[in-house]
Amino acid sequence: MLDVCLLGTAGMMPLPYRWLTALMLRYNGSGLLIDCGEGTQVAMKEQGISAKPIDILCITHFHADHISGLPGLLLTMGNADRVEPLTIIGPKGVEKVVNSLRIIAPELPFEINFIEISEPDAYFSIKGYEIHAFRVKHNVLCYGYSVEIKRAGRFDVNRAKEQGIPMKLWNPLQKGQTMEWEGVTYTPDMVLGPARKGIKLTYCTDSRPVQAIVDAAKDSDLFICEGMYAEKEKLAKAKQYKHMTFYEAAKMAKEANVQEMWLTHFSPSLVRGEDYMPKVKEIFENSYLGKDGKSVELMFREED
Repeated sequence: MLDVCLLGTAGMMPLPYRWLTALMLRYNGSGLLIDCGEGTQVAMKEQGISAKPIDILCITHFHADHISGLPGLLLTMGNADRVEPLTIIGPKGVEKVVNSLRIIAPELPFEINFIEISEPDAYFSIKGYEIHAFRVKHNVLCYGYSVEIKRAGRFDVNRAKEQGIPMKLWNPLQKGQTMEWEGVTYTPDMVLGPARKGIKLTYCTDSRPVQAIVDAAKDSDLFICEGMYAEKEKLAKAKQYKHMTFYEAAKMAKEANVQEMWLTHFSPSLVRGEDYMPKVKEIFENSYLGKDGKSVELMFREED
């Protein structure tokens, strides 16, 4: 199960009932935060989410509405007696940017490990999260992120018995560990069937529509995508500032064959976004307007 909470949905500036951009994912006791705009800590408090278990922070780009909440969050994590290292992933220059912000948060009781991305695609495996960073098209270097929770195949008891594998090794093998016993090496593929469908979420803000987003979001259970503008007459503005409209996001969701799409990162000028959703649903039916605090538990689906 992957717990998903959209903490902030505003773009450019925080508004009443709309904090700046942030998304929290939680899996197996570990937290992954994507972006940390102003108000992220307050949004977490409102949802009863602790900052201490955050192990990974993925930053899309270095505009203030996506990173301005970071110094305060780091201080809160430090004050919670956290000692485990924090991994921060972001575009090239992320270490310099974060350390500049840390002038007001200089002393922390934990290490920060930085991973800087400059290539079009990068892949990481951390704390059970399989992370794919993919470059998008904004007016600065910017990345979207797909996060997958892989799922191993079913444990085959008959195969284990036929091969004479000691029962005490079954559990670690089922968990993907290679084991040695009395001079014999046992591997998970000896007892596990084909990998089953896992959970996949894709998150993208601040970009024009590009094929890289469609490819990365392919078959996602949930696609969270920016919808900076809903008014069709603002398409020219979206192109000028390298953002996208509700309708462009919906078209990508359809092309990527995702299960569900949430729109986020709305312009401060957008009011009554729900009025535009019928037209959006004509393009992709499972489209929904994001809002601060919107949550879901993505579950593993049993296959026939």
